[in-house]
Amino acid sequence: MTVDELEKERARPAGMGPVGWLRWGWRTLTSMKTALILLFLFALASVPGSLVPQRGVDPDKVAALFQNDPTLAEWYDRFQLFDVFTSAWFAAIYLLLFTSLIGCVLPRTATYVRELRRRPPAAPRNLSRLPHFSRLDDPLTVEEAAGRLRRLRFRVEVGDGWVAAEKGYLRETGNLLFHVSLLALLVAIGFGSLYGYRGNVLVVEGDGFANTVAAYDRFIPGNQVSAESLEPFSFTLTDFQTTYQVEGPKRGQELDYSAYMKVNDAPGAPTRDYTLKVNEPLEVNGTQTYLLGHGYAPVFKVTDGKGQVAFEGPVPCLIEIKLTLTSGCVVKVPDAQPSQLGFLLRFLPTGDGAGASLFPGALNPQVQLLGAFSGDLGVRSGRPQSVYELAPPEVMRKLTPLVMGTGQAPLAVGGSLPLPKGAGKLEFTGVKEWMTLQIAYDPGRLPALIAAGTAVVAIALSLMIRRRRVWVRVKDGVAEVGGLTRTEGSAAGFTEEFADIVKVLSAGGKDAR
Repeated sequence: MTVDELEKERARPAGMGPVGWLRWGWRTLTSMKTALILLFLFALASVPGSLVPQRGVDPDKVAALFQNDPTLAEWYDRFQLFDVFTSAWFAAIYLLLFTSLIGCVLPRTATYVRELRRRPPAAPRNLSRLPHFSRLDDPLTVEEAAGRLRRLRFRVEVGDGWVAAEKGYLRETGNLLFHVSLLALLVAIGFGSLYGYRGNVLVVEGDGFANTVAAYDRFIPGNQVSAESLEPFSFTLTDFQTTYQVEGPKRGQELDYSAYMKVNDAPGAPTRDYTLKVNEPLEVNGTQTYLLGHGYAPVFKVTDGKGQVAFEGPVPCLIEIKLTLTSGCVVKVPDAQPSQLGFLLRFLPTGDGAGASLFPGALNPQVQLLGAFSGDLGVRSGRPQSVYELAPPEVMRKLTPLVMGTGQAPLAVGGSLPLPKGAGKLEFTGVKEWMTLQIAYDPGRLPALIAAGTAVVAIALSLMIRRRRVWVRVKDGVAEVGGLTRTEGSAAGFTEEFADIVKVLSAGGKDAR
């Protein structure tokens, strides 16, 4: 390498290197701009949780979406849109925001502590150059000026012929407290995710529920939750009542629904009555039970080909038409002899006799048979099946149709339908209602509420309070007062306050505030 080439090599800027890139990445991540972007992304990432039904909140709608539009549901599931708040991409935003806030709070705390220990700076030589300036007509001493400014709650520093005063430190306090509150909010959410749990369950009138893992239809525990962590309460749904609008353009709209329950707060505890309503959860030692939705569970009795009762009980039906609560029902009878039986039915709360419902209330309940099948339903194959699906497509192709189509007249309560070929009989014996519940325990709920409230107060302090400084110079009995604000855009608001400060300094002790 020649001398010229060596000189050119030395003149080239050195690369950042691994350490340099790490420093650059840390500075970028912990900058205020990045924190605001991540906070916006955190809020934006929560939007799908409100628009797309969540498994932990409304599993019935998720099941209906898989049934009505399986392709769209598969894509939603692929991007974890049915479980937004437990998804990997939501957790990544959460952790990055948490790290960014820590990187913002630590240096701000150090700066804030240094600022609190710093005394107000000495008065400038020429106060008339400041944005706010006034010359006092009355004589004033340095000690008198310092005393009157202290009574105005200024932090005061006295020098040779001058007084420096500063006020508005709560602005920085609010700014720092806001960031700390956001950090505390994230910690509370994380704590609740670790030590909390939530689950969904469907309960039919007359049935009960005990808060055990096996009783849930869907259970989502935190990483630190075990079966022993659940609060041992139980209840029985004795009655479910719904009120509808009966007249006008909004006929059929739900006005209110209530679940009447018998509750035991612990094993052996006395039974108490409780009425569960929307937004009025049942709470037992921090565990809250929310009423989400309701539907119908018609009661069927199936007699098999040998004359034995193979099935009898309520069947929860999946709502197909919300306006009239027309619902689809699936009845599986794996114990029927000599062959298993399966039924596809449509429940009509107020049937018109022609296969449609006129009202969501059960004024004239009817059941329309859509299909009856015999054969192996595959329920003993070990493969999990949905209770809202008679059988997978490959199994359905092997079943023998007994009754097909909607040509059969709807069954009223007490009606029955004999099956062809002596396969048995289907009876419609009554109507019950079901409710869906979300049961949740979140120990971070109260800390999160306190942190959110503190953040609101802190941001109000940061926006409403101005940091301002006032100086007084006394020379040859003449006092000059100057002032400025340390906050951009607040000079106009300080004009009136500065005039009041001048009046206090001029008025003497009797008028000092």
